Amino acid sequence: MEISGTVIDILAEVNGQGKNGTWRKQEFILETPSQYPKKVCISMWGDRIDQANLKQGDAVTASIDVESREYNGRWYTEVRAWKVEKNGGAGASAQAPGVATPLPPTFTENAEDDLPF
Repeated sequence: MEISGTVIDILAEVNGQGKNGTWRKQEFILETPSQYPKKVCISMWGDRIDQANLKQGDAVTASIDVESREYNGRWYTEVRAWKVEKNGGAGASAQAPGVATPLPPTFTENAEDDLPF
């Protein structure tokens, strides 16, 4: 699954020690381009943090996996990026190239309209 948008915030890196060694995690907030923009918190783990080299304002497309798990009767959902590609510089459009922004339909009455209905 892929999601495109603009990086609006980068959260602090978190690291720790587990049974398999040390781990690193960093989350960033992506805002999707649409009439009603959505904000999605996406996490990156390990070396992917350095590979992505994200900065606030970057237009990116993230390949993600969404997973939920249960703990003590509550469900927790994580959006994890396994690949992040930059679409352009900081001033670039937040949308993937070649994708047009859908416009809302407009309806006007025109006396010269040739349609029979």
